[in-house]
Amino acid sequence: MEFGITGVAAITVICWLSAQGIKAAGLDAKWLPVICGVLGGILGLVGQRIMPDFPAQDLLTAIAVGVVSGLAATGAHQIFKQLGKSDNADDGGEGR
Repeated sequence: MEFGITGVAAITVICWLSAQGIKAAGLDAKWLPVICGVLGGILGLVGQRIMPDFPAQDLLTAIAVGVVSGLAATGAHQIFKQLGKSDNADDGGEGR
């Protein structure tokens, strides 16, 4: 069974879902990137060990891939959050 880069995307999704659960539990949101990064690093190690075609073959690279994937979860969430906001500051009518 070949997973390849799909395993990296799975780490991102797992970290995002975990962050949403932690946020719903009431933890301060400032800790979510740290938690996602650490969780991603752990999942990167697990992925490297159990998936034969994981995109990282050594432990350090597997941790780095996991951390970046975990942090991508918070980054992607922030992108969608910022795109969803409407900028009402420009509606004030500059020059009036």
